[in-house]
Amino acid sequence: MFLLNSPVIREAVSFSSLPARYRHARRSEWSRANQGGREIDSFLEGPVVDDAGNLYVADIPNGRIFRIDRKGDWDVVAEWNGEPNGMKLLDPGSLLVTDYRNGLMQVDLRDGSVRPYLPRRNTESFKGVNDLTLDSRGNVYFTDQGQTGLHDPSGRVYRLTPEGRLELLLANVPSPNGIVLSPDERFLFVAVTRGNCVWRMPLQEDGSVSKAGQFFTSYGPSGPDGLAMDVDGRLLVANPGLAYVWVLNHRAEPVEVIRGTPGHSLTNVAFGGEDRTTLYVTDSSAGEILQVGMSVPGVRPPYLAK
Repeated sequence: MFLLNSPVIREAVSFSSLPARYRHARRSEWSRANQGGREIDSFLEGPVVDDAGNLYVADIPNGRIFRIDRKGDWDVVAEWNGEPNGMKLLDPGSLLVTDYRNGLMQVDLRDGSVRPYLPRRNTESFKGVNDLTLDSRGNVYFTDQGQTGLHDPSGRVYRLTPEGRLELLLANVPSPNGIVLSPDERFLFVAVTRGNCVWRMPLQEDGSVSKAGQFFTSYGPSGPDGLAMDVDGRLLVANPGLAYVWVLNHRAEPVEVIRGTPGHSLTNVAFGGEDRTTLYVTDSSAGEILQVGMSVPGVRPPYLAK
């Protein structure tokens, strides 16, 4: 990758680690398919921060949602027979979750109850939903990744409208993963993990899409995963295979690189803190949450419009 200027290199530091009482290493159907069959005690994803400063993360293989308070203390707020991954706050009291096994699910943060939100499309199961983002008009954009890749570039990106209409936007993605909108909601960015890149798709006024293109190209054994956006329109890209978070300007040039422990897997990112300049990063291979202070605050995700 040719760069006119070298990016600023910074190191993420530990915020909190999954307590031992929640760690029970085992092999599972999920770890056999996604982690080479090794024993794992957790795989953390989908960070989201509420207005009180609590951080929520999903534990995919164990079907758990954790709440981590500002002091770094953990507790389980929901647990079910699922594989939760991406999450966004629907409102102050509930999460919308992409569950690889069950489709879109809604979690009540007050009592931990879980109910289906969109389990299937026209009675057909999804391949395996992965991540989601919301816009100010009440639309839900989400990725349907499954086990797609360059061998099977049939991953999907959907938009669920406030009226309940499910629209297929892309059907040819080799492993669609993280998803985020530009601050003005005119462009949709999708992490294409097995293609080791990020796609950028213009959204037209009438809701149609056109001219989807490749915005950023990465490298390494595992490509882009979780995405976030700051208020200046810089795209943050978690890259598990490199243990990096790329910070890209509007020309897709890396202006910062946030590094974790080499060999670890940095999967997802979310802004928090009082001024939204604290970036939280899930180190899924270690069951740990990292943090780093940013100079530009992150975009505040909207609640789902009623």
